[in-house]
Amino acid sequence: MVEVPAEDLAGHPTTGTERILAAALADVVRVRNVSVDSHFFDDLGANSLVMAHFCARIRKRADLPPVSMKDVYRHPTIRSLATMLAESALAPVSPSVPVPTEAAPPRGTPRYVLCGLLQVLVFLGYSSFAGIVVTRCATWISASSGPIEVYLRAVVVGGVGFLALSALPVLAKWLLIGRSKPQRIRVWSLAYVRFWVVKALLRSSPLVLFAGSPLYVLYLRALGARIGRGVVIFAKQVPVCADLLTVGDGTVIRKDSYLSCYRAHDGVIETGPVTLGRDVFVSEATVIDIGTSLGDGAQLGHASSLHSGQAVPAGQRWHGSPAQPTDVDYRAVRSTPCGPLRRAVYSAVQLVGVLLVRLPLTIGVVYLLLTEIPHVAALLEPGSPTLTSWTFYRDAFVASVLLFVGFGVIGLLFVVVVPRVLNLAITPGKVYPLYGVHYAVHRTITRTTNSKFLTRLFGDSSAIVHYLRLIGYDLSRVEQTGSNFGTEVRHETPFLSSVGSSTMIADGLSIMNADYSATSFRVSRAVIGAHNFLGNRIAFPAGGRTGDNCLLATKVLVPVDGPVREGVGLLGSPSFEIPRSVERDTEFDHLKSEDQLRDRLAAKNRHNAVTMGIFLLVRWIHVLGLTLLAWTAMDLFHPFGAAALALFPVLALLFTVVYFVLVERAVTTSTPLTPLYCSIYDVRFWRRERYWKVPSETYLEFFNGTPFKNVVSRSLGVRIGRGVFDDGCFITERSLVAIGDHCTLNAGSVLQCHSQEDGAFKSDHCAIGARCTLGVGAFVHYGVVMGDGSALAPDSFLMKGEEVPPHAHWGGNPARESRSDRPQWTE
Repeated sequence: MVEVPAEDLAGHPTTGTERILAAALADVVRVRNVSVDSHFFDDLGANSLVMAHFCARIRKRADLPPVSMKDVYRHPTIRSLATMLAESALAPVSPSVPVPTEAAPPRGTPRYVLCGLLQVLVFLGYSSFAGIVVTRCATWISASSGPIEVYLRAVVVGGVGFLALSALPVLAKWLLIGRSKPQRIRVWSLAYVRFWVVKALLRSSPLVLFAGSPLYVLYLRALGARIGRGVVIFAKQVPVCADLLTVGDGTVIRKDSYLSCYRAHDGVIETGPVTLGRDVFVSEATVIDIGTSLGDGAQLGHASSLHSGQAVPAGQRWHGSPAQPTDVDYRAVRSTPCGPLRRAVYSAVQLVGVLLVRLPLTIGVVYLLLTEIPHVAALLEPGSPTLTSWTFYRDAFVASVLLFVGFGVIGLLFVVVVPRVLNLAITPGKVYPLYGVHYAVHRTITRTTNSKFLTRLFGDSSAIVHYLRLIGYDLSRVEQTGSNFGTEVRHETPFLSSVGSSTMIADGLSIMNADYSATSFRVSRAVIGAHNFLGNRIAFPAGGRTGDNCLLATKVLVPVDGPVREGVGLLGSPSFEIPRSVERDTEFDHLKSEDQLRDRLAAKNRHNAVTMGIFLLVRWIHVLGLTLLAWTAMDLFHPFGAAALALFPVLALLFTVVYFVLVERAVTTSTPLTPLYCSIYDVRFWRRERYWKVPSETYLEFFNGTPFKNVVSRSLGVRIGRGVFDDGCFITERSLVAIGDHCTLNAGSVLQCHSQEDGAFKSDHCAIGARCTLGVGAFVHYGVVMGDGSALAPDSFLMKGEEVPPHAHWGGNPARESRSDRPQWTE
């Protein structure tokens, strides 16, 4: 052990390390002297952003070991931190030698442009073929002699279409890729184009909607995955290289899990195996990187990840990011009998419902709209186009209003009424077998009550409390703050979701109030205590051991063991305690007084009401534009035939992109995005909420993995370099982000240039250097600078204000410097 100097009563440094740390901290917090016994947060009033700058300064010194934010929270005085550093310096460590990696291949503009051109041709070819098929099917159905024949022909058309769309990705996979193997594929190459085509088709298959069903498992087997009997998979991220996925009997994989059997690094797609043994349990919001495995009976907790090379031994339980051993048992429900016959019957009933009910009814309704409504039917009649007639635009206007308002009102009523009736069949705490009536009812409740449109409409306003209460949340003790919930709130059943008074929740909450085994499920109440603040992207399980007055940081692993935590903050995965709040975050507490809160909340409600109105107006204008395009395609059907219908999806996509780019530009032109530090009752924050709500980002997913994603991102204000490979990164404030040349942004990664803690809002720029890599599911906070060539491991959380040195490899939650975990696959 290192001998710690006797305590200096005056609090002055007594060792060289203490003097260096004290001088650096004093400079950061802008005071003359710092006592070695002063608590960073309680005594000095520092916060995580300030301490991130402190850590960055220490890391630049070659005479001291690096300091991470986790070290700061666990050793919150200069004396204790210096002692820890001295002890770590004496501990035997292996030299940190960079792992030799193959130099990235050249990526010139011709290859980049050729890839984009080929992707456009694929899309145009798919649209043209679809236009021809739709034309033939519509002509055949229109020749029906009565309602019964219309239904029968709709059954045939729907069934053939469903089977074709399900089989096409499988055929494309085997024809274009064949059997997958561990390899490296250069992005923008011809091999990558084949990879992208297969990935796009796989993710658009209708069978993805059957996640949680035996049909979904059959789909993955058809793609080459080796999956045993009795496996349940809720994750909708279809593994592109399914041949490299092995799953043993009785394994459960919960939703929001990434196990795609590929990742991107420095402009190269790397594919590799993922092996899950028998009776494995993978919880929600997990990332399983390539080159990993879980042995028979192993468990991986929620909000956790396996980094490449990690292997969980048989029977062990791991959690955290990267995962580490734990004693926590994440299996929460016993098994019940559920044999092959039950699975087969459930799958057959699902197919019958789709092929004989849903698809024919949908086709029948469209047929009636096109033939029985005079103004619409007239568009399909031979004759000169009516585009020059004002009645054409009048009718399109009326139709768009009826569609938008009708679907909105009917959808809201359906979401409020139908699930309540269905919920009468479910008893909380009772264990039901999978693939029965109760399971079908439960899954229907989950799907219907998680409306993205309605949650976004009402989120970030006082209206969200009323909406969530309407669909079943227990919010009887909630006090309005105007920001109780963000625009992304999910659950497995709203009727067992409780939130305490004065609690505020940021975007990305997923309430896990259903437990699953390979044969059974059970719903239980999940309770979030009073006076809590929950950060972004949190999976909150039933039985979470948190009570009142807690701060749950972004991507935290909510504990399900130990004592109930109260009056503390929790950070990281696995989580550890931090201060509940710091002096800076209480700066606006005076605004919470009764008189101040009443007046400011009323003003915020008025502003949010206008924002909701703009949101609805923007979405209706989009529907109007699509209606005009659809009617134009129908009006030109007779002179141009299938070409008119084939052109519709192309023009619809172009219109959607241009329209929402202009909408976002209009919002940011009126109120440019700048770094902020203000109260949530400041009008500048309300305008930022308007920016988050009014524009749309959904259309951006269409361009993932293509050069066009960079074009659209640049038009939205992102300062983005050349040749960036974006496989699905979400950027919250586009004009506050700078991304260097040839960066690699993996699926599920996030660049978030803001943070809210209780009533304080903070935002700042984010800079990603050239040739950086963000791993799958990685989360980058505001004020971050990543040096050229640096990399962030999968599922990592890079906290606000961190500075990653050039060519460094960071990982973990919270992230800190680590060795490279890139496997060296051979061609």
